[in-house]
Amino acid sequence: MKYLLALAGILILNVSLLYAQSHDGKLNGIVTDDKKSLLENVTVQLIDTAPQRSVTIKTDKNGHFFLTNLPIGKHVLKVSYVGYKEYLQEVQLFADSIIQTAIILSQDIALDEVVITAGRKAESIDEVPSSISILNAKEVQEQTNVNPSISTILGNAIPGLGTATNKATNSGQTLRGRQVLVLIDGIPQSTPLMNGSRDIRTLDPAVIERVEVIKGATSIYGNGSGGGIINFITKNPSPTKRFGGTTNLGTSGNLAHPSNTIGYRFSQLFEGTINKFSYVLSGTYNYTGVLKDAEGNVNAQADGLGENKLYNTFVKLGYKINEHSAFTASYNLFRSVQNSDYINVVGKYGETPSIGIKGNDPGEPAGTPYNHNVFISYHHDALPYNTSLDITGYYNRFVSMNRYVESGTAWYGPGQTKIQSFKKGLRLNLNTPWVVNDELRGELTYGLDLLNDKTNQILTDGRVYIPDMNMINLAPYAQLKLDLWNNLVLKSGVRYENASVKVQDFNTIATGPNGEGSVAVSGGKIPYHATMFNVGLRYNKYDFLNPFVSFSQGFAINELGRILRRAKENTLENIETDPIITNNYELGVSSRFDIFHLTAAYYISTSKFGANLVDVGGFLVAQREPERVYGYEITADAYLHPQWTMGASYSFVEGKSEQEDGTKVYMNGTRIAPPKTTAYLAFRPSTSFDVKLNWVCTGNRDRFVTRDNGLYGNSEGPVESVSLLNLSALYKINSKFVLGIGVENLLNSSYYPVVSQYRAIDAEYVRGNGATMNMNLSYSF
Repeated sequence: MKYLLALAGILILNVSLLYAQSHDGKLNGIVTDDKKSLLENVTVQLIDTAPQRSVTIKTDKNGHFFLTNLPIGKHVLKVSYVGYKEYLQEVQLFADSIIQTAIILSQDIALDEVVITAGRKAESIDEVPSSISILNAKEVQEQTNVNPSISTILGNAIPGLGTATNKATNSGQTLRGRQVLVLIDGIPQSTPLMNGSRDIRTLDPAVIERVEVIKGATSIYGNGSGGGIINFITKNPSPTKRFGGTTNLGTSGNLAHPSNTIGYRFSQLFEGTINKFSYVLSGTYNYTGVLKDAEGNVNAQADGLGENKLYNTFVKLGYKINEHSAFTASYNLFRSVQNSDYINVVGKYGETPSIGIKGNDPGEPAGTPYNHNVFISYHHDALPYNTSLDITGYYNRFVSMNRYVESGTAWYGPGQTKIQSFKKGLRLNLNTPWVVNDELRGELTYGLDLLNDKTNQILTDGRVYIPDMNMINLAPYAQLKLDLWNNLVLKSGVRYENASVKVQDFNTIATGPNGEGSVAVSGGKIPYHATMFNVGLRYNKYDFLNPFVSFSQGFAINELGRILRRAKENTLENIETDPIITNNYELGVSSRFDIFHLTAAYYISTSKFGANLVDVGGFLVAQREPERVYGYEITADAYLHPQWTMGASYSFVEGKSEQEDGTKVYMNGTRIAPPKTTAYLAFRPSTSFDVKLNWVCTGNRDRFVTRDNGLYGNSEGPVESVSLLNLSALYKINSKFVLGIGVENLLNSSYYPVVSQYRAIDAEYVRGNGATMNMNLSYSF
């Protein structure tokens, strides 16, 4: 009878009306999964949209729920259960009636998720011929309990992305061996003209709704996407609340050596929808205490995260003009700087770590003094021929402060540099779908990007290290998607990069007294023109075999600043400034059968001109050599039970550059990360409790020999395996309060992060954090 009731409910969903003696409405229902199993303890919430009130109930052991004394009118039925996709449905209640409903929940498997970044419009992952990783809001929250730094979160969770540096920079955290383009809601944050390696840490996890990572070169986006794209999609307002929000209080500290390590965190978010107007307002303050390794030594590395103060202010406002058009405006301010009472005592690479002692750093606080990000966009989806329009104007002002050095290797005397980037632009995107018949459908996505990027690098004492590089880029593009026979997706596109970089006359920075070593360079305009192509094919008829193959090109004027600041010629025409054109070939497959979800991909990435950074005379210089990077990634997830899930991933990347004599040499650690293995075991005994154990292991990499002086070159040091266990737990105290607890480095292992090993520099030979606990209490209303 239980299954007959479920079947009957499906057939008459929200149709049956039975008269009752009360004038209030009633809602009677049953919840099953897609295998017709009855689900117990499912959260069922009925939201009255007019006065903004709700009632919540749990299903019984037969998957049944019954709500009475409900006001008549329109409501939103929200059904949620751990491990399953959230169910939303509009319900109309009438007087003296009972609404009968049957609800089928589907397991939350990533293959069904919708991705926006890959093609600039919402589309299912199984229609995109490329590798994609997505972190949803729940996964971001879980990882935030372990470590609130977004670069650490991504490094632990995304296959193919290098692990975090335990610093405020993401130097060496490449994606598939190449630089990644970082976006916030589609707005570029990266500074490819001079990569400051601070673009991943440009917002706090409190304002992130989801993260979409597109791997491999992509021609539909612009400068700097040779390795792929990381797009942070920010919070959207609740459509069912006029006024709601979340308050979060947190604390952190070293478990084994807690003295001076206590940190604290506060974030407040307000959200709601009032008629046609919607809003999200958020503010976060996070202070990290002193960081210590497993043995109790202070990690006081410059550019570190110890004694770091983070501020993040976020505003998003929406106005829905009508059912077809809307405006959205957003502002994000991020600030993260280190004010430490400790200075770094230099150790000996390979022997003793650098540690911190009490002292004063004479420089300005290192980090990101500010990152301003503002945009306004307009959406309209009722143009002729069913065309939709999205147009966005944006402005980004980004400043990153490097550490103070007493004696510079690239300039004379002490100094401290900062990179300044000012970007403004316009993104126009249109999409026109069309249908020939049931076996041939398609759509055309087209538009243009206009970008003005002005970047420089100066010393705080006024000396110019890299002059203003003023780039203007106008890039039209078009992307065709064909759905053939309902199961074969063909995508092909083209993008034309029309850019120029204007540089005024400048002098390279002096390397000795009285201007010694300075070279006068005549300025000018450097033109860049390139046509980029992409084509991909995906066959998605069968869940158990969903293969794809693709070719895509990426464009980057990468590390131009490094080339200019080390100029030996006196005119721009004599300086080799060719762009990096990346060719990315990929073959992959995803498979879902029974309780398993598997993915695999193999890729090759080539470029005629690279920007591999090589140690020359003690500092890194960009080499313009042909490059070949290749690797593979494998992921596996098993949904053992609604309460148990486990999974693992393995990613491997290798790369070589070709010298003038034809010799092929390995790329160093700034580009190529060692193999990475991750695994997790998640236990969800109820909707109130969720615990996950994560394992992250980086493998060995030993590709170089010592130089003539008996030392390893910069970023050529050998890397030994690092294995860390992290724990995250969420406990829902009631409908409003949630307690989150996380422990990073659960076993208090003593280790050196990957970057500390491959850099092969005494001052940067610093151990990783010991066992560190984070505790967060959130209140939602």
